[in-house]
Amino acid sequence: MKPWGEWRVGDALETNHLGEVTRTDVVRYQGASGDMNPIHHDEPFARAAGYEAPLVVGMFQAGALCAWAAGIFGPERTRRARIRWQARVWPGDRLVFTGKVTARHEDAGESRVEVELACHKDDGELCVTAWMTFAGPPA
Repeated sequence: MKPWGEWRVGDALETNHLGEVTRTDVVRYQGASGDMNPIHHDEPFARAAGYEAPLVVGMFQAGALCAWAAGIFGPERTRRARIRWQARVWPGDRLVFTGKVTARHEDAGESRVEVELACHKDDGELCVTAWMTFAGPPA
């Protein structure tokens, strides 16, 4: 892991391949989050709503993306996260996370690093864009 003071604007985060999202992942996430909407786990319900299959809870991929970035910079340094959903994710989709440093600010007693993150499906379709701010000691 790169030391905090060495992150610079333009630095890319190492790409992460989350792998295939399973229905078990979805149900586990639903149990942990309390979002038990059947559109995410009940095949007949999802089909009746016009979907081919149950769709993945949007916060699953958004949360995984932000947790990945927090793991790089340190969860204790997380100050802000903004998320924009772009496309639905389905069980069986494989997800890839990328990111880059877009800004670095040095203030009295603290430095902040801003990153832009993206979650794509294996086929390149953008699913989630996120922006996070991390803070740490001055460089």
